Amino acid sequence: MTTLQDILFPSGRFLGIEWHLWKVVGWAGNLTFFSRFLVQWYVTEKHKRVTIPIAFWWLSLVGSVLLFSYALFYQRDSVFIFAYAFTWIPYIRNLMIHKRQHHNSTPCGSCGHIPPADARYCSSCGKSMSA
Repeated sequence: MTTLQDILFPSGRFLGIEWHLWKVVGWAGNLTFFSRFLVQWYVTEKHKRVTIPIAFWWLSLVGSVLLFSYALFYQRDSVFIFAYAFTWIPYIRNLMIHKRQHHNSTPCGSCGHIPPADARYCSSCGKSMSA
C-alpha cells in the first residue's frame, strides 16, 4: 500500500529533490528573488502607477547574494556564477540613491508622506509641497 509519505518523500527526497543546506540556500534565493516581483506588483496596484519600492531593491540584493553563494560554493558552474557575480552593483547603487533622496526630502505638511526631494506636489495626497 502506498502512503502519503511514500508519495511526498520517495527515497527520502521531497518532491524528488534531495535536500541539504545548499539546496535550502538556493531555493531561498529563488523565492526571495521571485518575491520582489510580487512586492513591486502589489505597490504598483496600490498606487495605481508604476512604482518600485525600496523593498524591491533589498529583495533583489538578498536573492542575488543567496543565488550567487549557491552557484559559487555548491554548483561551481561558471555560467551560473557569472550570471549573479555583478547583479549586486545596481541594487546597492539604487539603495544608496534612495537613502540620499530620503535624507534630503521634506515630509508633506498635510499627510507626512515623503515624496522625492524635487517634487512640487505630494505623490500621496496631491497637496503642493511649497505651502
